Amino acid sequence: MSNNNSSHQQPKNSWLAELSRTVILSIVLALGIRTFVAEARWIPSGSMEKTLHGDPNQFIADKIIVDKLSYKFSEPKRGDIVVFSPTQELQREQYQDAFIKRVIGLPGEKVQLKNGKVYINNQPLQEDQYVKDKKPTEINVCLSGPQPPFLSQPVTIPNNSYLVLGDNRESSYDSRCWGVVPRENIIGRAVLRFWPLEKVGTIDKAPLYPQ
Repeated sequence: MSNNNSSHQQPKNSWLAELSRTVILSIVLALGIRTFVAEARWIPSGSMEKTLHGDPNQFIADKIIVDKLSYKFSEPKRGDIVVFSPTQELQREQYQDAFIKRVIGLPGEKVQLKNGKVYINNQPLQEDQYVKDKKPTEINVCLSGPQPPFLSQPVTIPNNSYLVLGDNRESSYDSRCWGVVPRENIIGRAVLRFWPLEKVGTIDKAPLYPQ
């Protein structure tokens, strides 16, 4: 009897062990992909309208995939929509969750606001393609944070730092107000919208001048 029980028990134990290994491996791979390759996020605010729809209710907000790998081999480009962890200034203001904005100014560039437009190295940036309702870019939205706001005068962006703005210029707390984003704070680039289903597709980088 003992021999028969052993012969029947062995396949069952082997199957359970294999299932356990498969489950554990799947969890490890999923965590690894989220940590190093890509992750899903939802847009909690309207700062990137009209490009991305945000809402505190994640069930009606746009959901996106953030590519965390490509910036391991290349630098952020103007026009990229990036997700980043709060800067030191934002942490001082008690912000903890990640932000999403568009890269506008690159390291070493001179940036200034003039007549409601963004100027890069004294050249106006063409932004009508994505700025909501073609609204002007001004600092009067900076009702909190450092005073005077960061872009109240021309600035030169430090090395390894980026100036970022929301597409909804009337309702975005961004670099105009609190400053630049260090390279190490950038988590990744928004590359795909997967919800809602009728808007599924890639999130293309805007063709901006000057490049």
